[in-house]
Amino acid sequence: MKRKAPVTMTLLVMIAIVFLLEFLVGGPRQSPSLNIFVADVNPQVLTAFGAILGGTLARHEYWRLLAAMFLHASILHWAVNSWALYQLGTLYEVLFGSRRFILIYLATGLCASIASAVHIGNGNGASVGASGAIFGILGAFIFSIRRSPVYRHQPWTRGLIAQLVFWIIINVAITYALPFIDNVAHMGGLISGLLLGLIPHRVPPPPPRESVIDVGTFEQPPR
Repeated sequence: MKRKAPVTMTLLVMIAIVFLLEFLVGGPRQSPSLNIFVADVNPQVLTAFGAILGGTLARHEYWRLLAAMFLHASILHWAVNSWALYQLGTLYEVLFGSRRFILIYLATGLCASIASAVHIGNGNGASVGASGAIFGILGAFIFSIRRSPVYRHQPWTRGLIAQLVFWIIINVAITYALPFIDNVAHMGGLISGLLLGLIPHRVPPPPPRESVIDVGTFEQPPR
């Protein structure tokens, strides 16, 4: 799978390295009611590393829109997003190619970050995580399959789309049920992913077959 989905594996490694740095520098904040897996990383570390904060757009700190996609607030947060990215990213990249995958991942992730920054405004909120881009891939999957001349007529298409819709509904429900989740970022990623999924899937032409070209022999006419 590593050879078939190199971009997904690279993203997972990058996210893991960044989280390890967060963990080493800030460590999780522990309290009697929380264990190490759900305890938050020190918010000052997240701020320094690029979390989306109140006033991010007003201060023109646009680098945070990208940096926040590689940050996570706890071990559980990182593990859940990494597992989802592995499941969705590898399949999407194998079916539609590395270039299309990374473009959709980054574009929907940035849309999610912008939506989050606008929602926070000048308030005291903060947002980190790759889940906006993951929602983007989840949304793009549906129309990418429906628009693909290769996959839309396959027998497994209907079942896969049904599963994707099911997981979208479940995740949206979870998003709105838990107040600490940035549902605006998730919706920004999902909607932008649905729209980007409408881009037709271009299938590369097959390699040319071997052909014999009969070049005739031309004799030079006498002078």
